Amino acid sequence: MSDNSGLRSGYSPPAKERADAARNRALVLDAAARLFRDHGVADVSMDQVAAAAGVGKGTLFRRFGDKAGLAVALLDEQERRLQAAILSGPPPLGPGAAPTARLVAFLDAYVDFLDDNLDLVHMSETARPGARYAIGAYRLWHRHVAHLLEQGGVPDADYLAHALLAPLAADQRTALRDEIGPARVKNGLATLARAILEGDTS
Repeated sequence: MSDNSGLRSGYSPPAKERADAARNRALVLDAAARLFRDHGVADVSMDQVAAAAGVGKGTLFRRFGDKAGLAVALLDEQERRLQAAILSGPPPLGPGAAPTARLVAFLDAYVDFLDDNLDLVHMSETARPGARYAIGAYRLWHRHVAHLLEQGGVPDADYLAHALLAPLAADQRTALRDEIGPARVKNGLATLARAILEGDTS
């Protein structure tokens, strides 16, 4: 599925599973979400998740690989919601608005998504060097931003999309969250987006 955002629907429902596998997956995700919410991602082990879900450790590791893989799975549903809003939701986040308005709306929505899921995003983005740029969701967000910049006639949209997304790296957001609140991040990113697309630095 695609729209004039240039973004393809990279998130689809999981492949059909056996009933027991689907049940175990749901138990694991529910247990992990509860434990991460109550104790923080860093303080929860895979052993604790397996015990809370009532599944064997082998099942957990085979399905998710490691804690970073579990974080990515937990993020999947919310990322799909954001992608659906971009593909078919009302403007300005969805189709039908000018590139600048859509870009500002996306950056605004992503700040909310990031702050709501910061520990999980941080885990998935820092699991290994370069992990952030290998995640499918990042490639989708980058493609969306680059396409909006291209629609606005901006040269080297590919690089500038990375530059606009750089302040939204979970590592940076974690370090600066207490100092710089979400409203300030949104205002700053909107200023950058307008400057790039319209030459407006006001």
